[in-house]
Amino acid sequence: MSGVSAKRTVRLTLILLLIISLALPTLSGCKNNEAPTEDDGSYDFTLCFAGDINFDEDWATTKYLDSCENGILDCIAPELVSVMQSADIMWLNNEFTYSTRGKPLSGKMYTFRADPERAQNLKLLGVDIVGLANNHVYDYGEAALLDTMDTLDEVGIPYVGAGRDLQSAKKPVYLQADGKTVAFVAASRAEKYKMTPQATDSKPGILRCYDTELFKQSIAEAAQNADIVIALPHWGTEYSTVLEPVQKQTAREYIDAGADAVIGAHTHCLQGFEFYNGAPVIYSLGNYWFNEKTLDTMLVTLHCYGNNTESHTEVRIVPALQKNCRTVYVSDSAERRELYDRLEGISVNAVIDDGGRVTEK
Repeated sequence: MSGVSAKRTVRLTLILLLIISLALPTLSGCKNNEAPTEDDGSYDFTLCFAGDINFDEDWATTKYLDSCENGILDCIAPELVSVMQSADIMWLNNEFTYSTRGKPLSGKMYTFRADPERAQNLKLLGVDIVGLANNHVYDYGEAALLDTMDTLDEVGIPYVGAGRDLQSAKKPVYLQADGKTVAFVAASRAEKYKMTPQATDSKPGILRCYDTELFKQSIAEAAQNADIVIALPHWGTEYSTVLEPVQKQTAREYIDAGADAVIGAHTHCLQGFEFYNGAPVIYSLGNYWFNEKTLDTMLVTLHCYGNNTESHTEVRIVPALQKNCRTVYVSDSAERRELYDRLEGISVNAVIDDGGRVTEK
């Protein structure tokens, strides 16, 4: 190569390097040579949970609903509906089946079946996911359970704890909230006489947790694939605030398996709170809008926030009362405090401040 050619090559190389250096800020998405802003992974979202709800066609609550001008929105106080609708993810226990088919299970005292059109009420309330691992989803047999799952699929509401086979019944449901993956897993051990079948490799049903192994497998799978895992057992003694020893024992097993919170249902009344290794256990959400009885109830919210270096979960109660086929917000401060005191009295190691915040004692 001649000296002139070599110099020309050097000049061209220098010009090319200059062009690349000037273009780099634009190529990297930066303007005015500003350094890129580092993402600290901040997140902030709220999960909301409600207990048993029932749209059975012959039940007192549904008959009352049909007499209301605004339907379900006249049955549940606007303060509560607002919390449900504004939550990033809203879960409740669907304690009945959606179908017009099937016959009541023989020998069962209470069986609940709603017309599939009733599922639209879930959309009005802001529900994002429902639990089907309970002792009433099979009240009208296999066909009605299949109709229930089809109905929820049609209205776009995921369900957890039941499926067309065992693999789908035990599969976690993953939802997104502010860039985080939240997993829901559900199972039931609510029947003395086991009339609601566990799904098999070829038959639909629920996931049971009398033996906790399968449920713990689901929790562990969820923990591998999600940022936050919510375990939802259906358990306890109906209308009793006294915890069964197995509830306390298995709640710890579920947290050890990877659950970040354990939130129970089935007892038709509120049960207490516990914190284990920093994780909250809400033993029973009780009735939310289920019958005509006068009972304390509540929404429970988990405010989840943090970043790449720290995470927090704040537990709060939205106090309510189920009475005369309506669920109303407890607005009086003295009545709220009385409800919180009742809950503290049946809790293992939790205190509740006047704002409804639940913390470890």
